[in-house]
Amino acid sequence: MADTITFYTNPMSRGQIARWMLEEVGAPYEQVILDYGTSMKAPDYLAINPMGKIPAIVHRGKVVTEAAAICAYLADAFPEAGLAPSPDDRADYYRWMFFAAGPVESAVTNRSMQWDAPAERSMMLGYGSFDTAMDGLERAIAGSQWICGDRFTAADVYVGSQVDWGLAFGSMPARPSFEAYAERLRARAAYVCAKEIDNALIAEAKEKA
Repeated sequence: MADTITFYTNPMSRGQIARWMLEEVGAPYEQVILDYGTSMKAPDYLAINPMGKIPAIVHRGKVVTEAAAICAYLADAFPEAGLAPSPDDRADYYRWMFFAAGPVESAVTNRSMQWDAPAERSMMLGYGSFDTAMDGLERAIAGSQWICGDRFTAADVYVGSQVDWGLAFGSMPARPSFEAYAERLRARAAYVCAKEIDNALIAEAKEKA
């Protein structure tokens, strides 16, 4: 099919975000499972993503990398799924998706690597401090069902993945608003389907190891 998406991933990666989004839009896709250090760094894949990282999709001859960009792209490419607000109502949608992609991910990664900047140098960091980033994230989530109010959007796939993983791996504080948000996300049919696929692939890989 001309509209079929080629999806490059590894089940133990941020590819889980893109798969969830693919399941939400219901787009036909063919998966290509890559291995770290081998096929992910092979010349044919580096021609798609010179970073040698996943996820990546190819759709209608165009390459999209970066999980947040893939979520935003798919929401626009498949408008019938209703996962993007109208252009004049995207302030929260863009704001919080890119907040999660920038300050939140940087803050969580640096904390996990034990790279805490001295307080007097926090102004040099795009997120300020870990606690400031978590407070900002809580502001996005608290008080409404989804990031854009009562409507689930692609921003919830990306922001929600950050929260879901943060709670699962203990890299984010278990605040009640985070936990309640994660529970709502985990109840979505597309989330369940995507997790079942990736978990099956992980189990298969472990059997072969």
